[in-house]
Amino acid sequence: MVQINIPADDLPTLLLAKPSTGNDPDSGKNRPEVTGHAEEVKQYILKRARNDQPWILGTLTANVDPEKIEIIELGRGICLVVIPRNVKLDITDGQHRKRAIHELIESAHGELIGDNNFPITLVLEGDFKQCQTDFRDMAQTKQLDKSLLLSFGEFEGRVGITKSLLEKVPMFHGKTDKIKTNPDSKRKLIYTTNFIAKLVSCAFSDSPIDELKDYDVAESSNILAICLKNLFSECSHTRHIFETSVEDLSVEDVNQFKEHCVLGRSVGLEVLGRLLYCTYDTDSSQDFDPEKVSELAQLDWSRKSHIWEGNVVLSNPSNPKASYKITASASAVKMAVEAAKAELGWI
Repeated sequence: MVQINIPADDLPTLLLAKPSTGNDPDSGKNRPEVTGHAEEVKQYILKRARNDQPWILGTLTANVDPEKIEIIELGRGICLVVIPRNVKLDITDGQHRKRAIHELIESAHGELIGDNNFPITLVLEGDFKQCQTDFRDMAQTKQLDKSLLLSFGEFEGRVGITKSLLEKVPMFHGKTDKIKTNPDSKRKLIYTTNFIAKLVSCAFSDSPIDELKDYDVAESSNILAICLKNLFSECSHTRHIFETSVEDLSVEDVNQFKEHCVLGRSVGLEVLGRLLYCTYDTDSSQDFDPEKVSELAQLDWSRKSHIWEGNVVLSNPSNPKASYKITASASAVKMAVEAAKAELGWI
């Protein structure tokens, strides 16, 4: 294989995508197009380029019959690749990136990327079946966990606030997995970055996926950190975990907390976030009502509380010894929030 760089204007005409269609994998050299994915890539480039921020796309991979091109070796792994105008490069991986670039070049925003060159790994292979095998082999990578993606996110909006909370709030500091989808109790980890991010979004916007792009990280993280520290220190169910460093906690402490307290689960933090939103001064954006936060701390956050039964905690009343189920469905979360508000007399 060789690595080549293609000017943006030449890329749409030189590269040829051959996605599979219908229910016939052999109709193309790579997977069927995923609706909307090319648009996501395009919007990512537009957003970054308009703000004069760095952006990056993964190297595209294409194949070509080596008999149809000429390679002039210059030594030390450097060469010239001569591609006749009537030869197309078949995309093995990167069809959505190619479409995004193509649409941008032909749009009114073409000047934003017109001066860029795009790298292509060119596999010297003309056999159709081997090209399909190459695509399969390249698709073996494991999808990144959400916590890891958040941990590597820009320090702005909810990502920035979340990262700040991980350092400011003892309930989270050292007790949050910043890489994996599920926290490992054996390592005394209770939460993940994604759990905390949902709490942050809900607390400020009543939505678990709001990016909070217009929120000041320093100010917002400070007022939410103060709010959470007051709540966790006052709540009898979280006080021990909050006040104890991860070094002094035992694995049994962590297991007991996650087993018996709703706030040891992702859905519990989402419910808490939505309840905190009810205490947030959305007009002045200055604070969470300390009196209402104190009321939240007095709620029975134990798994066996009647507040959560039948919404986020599902058990079998006829068999108390049977295992229970924690559900994080949107309807369950909504019912849990309403049940808590009714318990507090906020309705």
